Amino acid sequence: MTTFESMRTAAMQTEAATRKPIRSLEDALEYCQSLGMRLSKQRRFILELLWQEKEHLSAREIYDRLNQQGKEIGHTSVYQNLEALSAQGVIECIERADGRLYGNISDPHSHVNCLDTNQIMDIHVELPTDLLQQIEQQTGVKITSYSINFYGHRLSEAAS
Repeated sequence: MTTFESMRTAAMQTEAATRKPIRSLEDALEYCQSLGMRLSKQRRFILELLWQEKEHLSAREIYDRLNQQGKEIGHTSVYQNLEALSAQGVIECIERADGRLYGNISDPHSHVNCLDTNQIMDIHVELPTDLLQQIEQQTGVKITSYSINFYGHRLSEAAS
């Protein structure tokens, strides 16, 4: 990641931490309107799909699922809309070695990564105040937002 990309990511995270969280499709549509973004039917299709599926999808998966639903949309339109929505912080974009995944939650949150299925699940984790204060004392940095990535395997039925 370049210095510019790092600064852009940090600025987006700061902005996302201070604005109203996007917790519903209606919030996402409202935020798009507040940014002056045009809400084309293709853009709406993408947002509706991400909120229906509630999982992280690749651009190809989004394209395939929308077309399976009879919502005609081109590859280019999917990619352009995903780029515009993620650049404005309306949706989440996760960079992985095998490509980008898009999700519906854009406010600060954590992820559980299943190593068996490659599924990424969104969770909201609140760290204890004393742990945050300890981190601030050790680093000299005021924590304003955080996200944690957890990795693991599915629990077996026998272990339950």
